[in-house]
Amino acid sequence: MPDSPHKLQWHPAFYAATGLELQANHQEIQMIPEYNLSKEPIRIDLLIIKNDGQAKKIENEIGHIMKKYNVIEYKSPEDNMTIDDFYKTVGYACLYKGYGKTVNEIPLSKLTVSLFREAYPRELFAMLEDAGHHIEEKYPGIYYVTNNLPFPTQIVVTKQLSPESHSSLRILSEHAEKADIERFLQSVQQYTSPEDRNNIDAVLQVSVTANYDLYQEVRRESIMCQALEDLMADVIDERVEERVDQKIDETKNQLFLDNVRSIMKALNLSADQAMDVLQIPQNRRAFILSNL
Repeated sequence: MPDSPHKLQWHPAFYAATGLELQANHQEIQMIPEYNLSKEPIRIDLLIIKNDGQAKKIENEIGHIMKKYNVIEYKSPEDNMTIDDFYKTVGYACLYKGYGKTVNEIPLSKLTVSLFREAYPRELFAMLEDAGHHIEEKYPGIYYVTNNLPFPTQIVVTKQLSPESHSSLRILSEHAEKADIERFLQSVQQYTSPEDRNNIDAVLQVSVTANYDLYQEVRRESIMCQALEDLMADVIDERVEERVDQKIDETKNQLFLDNVRSIMKALNLSADQAMDVLQIPQNRRAFILSNL
């Protein structure tokens, strides 16, 4: 995995993966990332709204529970999912209902909640059961939480999802499996619309960054059609360019740091004075000060 000065942006890739998961019904739903519940910073990770007049059941298993309004919470691989996260999401759904423009515009009977996390939240499930909720694994990796809740709720453990149907979500991991990557690359050949291609690119950008060496191995070993090779090449080449740029940036920072130390010692100057003498750019100074 390449070093990166920034935390991986898992959420946009999750939105894209969800779009690919629900692609069979994409004309019947709206997907609204980071939906603001109010002017205050209370925000739903993803809101899925089924279009009016579309009563058709969503084909993918993760959408079987979904109704008209669907509140989604996603936890990145490095994040925990606690009992407070669970009730916060339920609370967000209640707030979303309460912020309707008219009384009961969003009926409880048409509202659902889904929470996604890569790893199995053992402690959360134990606490939910202690609180009187019932947990049932409806499909592999998809757990329905019932009893004492105002609307249908599910917790999706992406690592446990069926590999055949959910490669888009399974490769959003820092430990993706080669078979899932190959399955994803094969499955997306059928998607040609600009929206689908953007979703594919968003998923690959994060997955490749988190599993760079594995993707290089897949690229070397797999017998792929030219379209797939081009798809992987574009994303991997972009990651390579980022790594080169990062290394150049790190080298410059280290060179500036060494020069500042030398000037401080030779002329008995403060760090700020030494950086002024060397005309160090402002965007480099925080790094230098934190490493002296």
